[in-house]
Amino acid sequence: MGDQTKPIMMVAIDDSNHSYYALEWALDYFFPPFAAPNHTFQLVLIHARPNPPSLLGLSGAGQGSAGSAHVINLVELDTKKRAQKVADRATSICAKREVNNVPVHVMQGDPRNVMTEAVERFHPTILVLGSRGYGAVKRAVLGSVSDYSAHHCSCTVMIVKMPKSKH
Repeated sequence: MGDQTKPIMMVAIDDSNHSYYALEWALDYFFPPFAAPNHTFQLVLIHARPNPPSLLGLSGAGQGSAGSAHVINLVELDTKKRAQKVADRATSICAKREVNNVPVHVMQGDPRNVMTEAVERFHPTILVLGSRGYGAVKRAVLGSVSDYSAHHCSCTVMIVKMPKSKH
């Protein structure tokens, strides 16, 4: 996986502008072109690919039918394609800043659980996540991956917020 003597910076990516902004922010501040290839950190990207049954709201009953199995297979293929698009875009962003050979790990499951599992697996010094900027009510109802990660991951968690547009 590269130079194991450098501390790992793990950046969580999904198909949102917030996540790509967090990646760009991390690259701009921690991987400047003049320092290449002697960057302080080894960059690792992590993407959480949802479980097809959770996307479809299927649980227990009905999962054994041929129709639902076919739908799950179609959704599985779609989530794999989406994960590849996210990985391709992220590695392209890295390459434009001359940060190459960045591993992208795609793990299946709820993003909150994936982040904690990825931290346990890869032992990063820091986990960088984008923030969608939800208010307290939306965070409580939808669940915030960044909030959850900040409270449950065993490493430093940096939450990068996009600048608010000035209208």
